[in-house]
Amino acid sequence: MAVIAENCPDIKVTVVDINEEKIRDWNSEDLDQLPVFEPGLKEIISKVRGKNLFFSTHIDKEISLSDMVFISVNTPTKTKGFGAGYAIDLKWVEESARKVAKYASGHTIVVEKSTLPVKTAELIKSILIQSDDKNLDSDKNTFSILSNPEFLAEGTAIYNLRNPDRVLIGGDDEQSINSLKQIYKNWVNEEKILETNLWSSELSKLTANAFLAQRISSINSISSICEVTGAEISEVSKAVGFDSRIGSEFLSAGPGFGGSCFKKDILNLVYISRFYGLYSVADYWEQVITLNSWHTKRISKLIVEKLFGTVANKRILILGFSFKSNTNDTRESPSISIVKDLLENGAEIIIHDPKVKPSQIEKELNCDSEIITDIREEGKWQYSNNIYKSIENSDAVVILTEWEVYKNLDWVKISGIMRSPAWVFDARGITRDSEIKETSLNYWAIGDGSSKLK
Repeated sequence: MAVIAENCPDIKVTVVDINEEKIRDWNSEDLDQLPVFEPGLKEIISKVRGKNLFFSTHIDKEISLSDMVFISVNTPTKTKGFGAGYAIDLKWVEESARKVAKYASGHTIVVEKSTLPVKTAELIKSILIQSDDKNLDSDKNTFSILSNPEFLAEGTAIYNLRNPDRVLIGGDDEQSINSLKQIYKNWVNEEKILETNLWSSELSKLTANAFLAQRISSINSISSICEVTGAEISEVSKAVGFDSRIGSEFLSAGPGFGGSCFKKDILNLVYISRFYGLYSVADYWEQVITLNSWHTKRISKLIVEKLFGTVANKRILILGFSFKSNTNDTRESPSISIVKDLLENGAEIIIHDPKVKPSQIEKELNCDSEIITDIREEGKWQYSNNIYKSIENSDAVVILTEWEVYKNLDWVKISGIMRSPAWVFDARGITRDSEIKETSLNYWAIGDGSSKLK
C-alpha cells in the first residue's frame, strides 16, 4: 500500500486494522517504531503518510468510502478441527468479507492479497453476494472478486514491489481487472502484468512458495553431504547456479527456511492433494517440510556434540533471531527451534539481533527470560545489544541470521575473550574461515567439508 501511494499520488490509500496499538505505531512520529522493518519502507512512509496514505481503525467508515478493498489479513495454519496442521484457517478472511458485505457502498472491487488456498474466492464471493445481513441492499451494492498475490521477499520487499518480476491478477470481470491493472501501470511495464482466472492466480502463489522452499531444502540437504565428503557448499552452489536452467537464487545453505509463507503454503498443498486423493503428491511435498525440520534439528545436535556432548551451564551467544536478514519477522524462524533445543539441554543463551525486540523473542520462545528453573534441567536466556560484551567468557557463538554486522566481527579479539576451548558455529556460511582458523577458535560452517579433515 505504501508503494501504491508512492506511485499513485491521485489515489487515496487507507490501511485499516482492528489492532489500535499497531495503527498507533504506524502513525508514530518515530519512524523507527514502525511495526514492520523493511529497508526503504520508512522513507516512503515519511514521504506519503498524511498526504495520500493513511492508517486508521475506522474500518466500517473506510470500507463504505472505498472503491477497491484489499483483504490482507493473517491466514495461519489451522491448529484444531478438520485439516488441523495442514489447512489454512480462513476465519480472518471470512470476517473481513463479512465486514465488506455489510459496509460497502455501490460497486466494490475486492482483492485477495493474503496467501490463500485454491477456491477461497468462492467463499468470499458467496459471502459478498449471498449475505443475508439486513444492512446489505443487493440492488445497490455489487462486487467483483480479484486475486492479486504478492511475490516479494522480506528484506527486499520495497525493491521487489518497485521492480516486480511480474504482477499477477486473477479474475473473471475484465473491467475490474483493468481497474487494478491501471494502478500498477503507473510504475510497472504492461508486459509484466499477467492475467489469469481466479483459481490459477491462487494456485500460482502457493506453487511459487513451494518451489522456493523446495530449493532451500534441496541445497541444505547437499550441505550435509559436503560436510562428510570434504566438498564446499559455496563451490557446489556456485557451480549449480551457473546452470541457466536452475539459476543462482535460493541456493544459499542455511539453518532452514522460515517466515510466514513457506511452511504454511506447503502444508496447504499437502492438504489439497490429500483432499483430492493425490496421496503421492501430498507425500512428496510433505517431505520438503520433513527435510527442513531434520536439517534444523541436526544443527542443534551438532552444537551439543561439538561441545563435548553437553551444553548444560555453558554460555552460548546466538547471533540473529529473525528468519533472515533485513527483516524483524521471526515467524517460523529456525532460530526458535535451535534456541529451544539448547535451552532444553541446559544452556545459558544470550541472544542478539539488530532489529528483533526482546518482547518478540520472549513471545516466540514462550518463556520468560527472568524465570530461571533448575539450571541442570533447563537453561535460561537473556537479550543483549552488545555483541562483544556478550561474547566474554562464552563457550560458543552461533550465527543463525546473515546480518551484515556479523560478517565483519573481529575474530582475533573474540578468541581472546571467550572461554577455551571455544567454538564458532556459522550456520549461514558468511564468515571468512581463513580469519577464524588463524585463531585458537574451533570452527564449523555449514557445508564446509574442510572441517572433516581436522
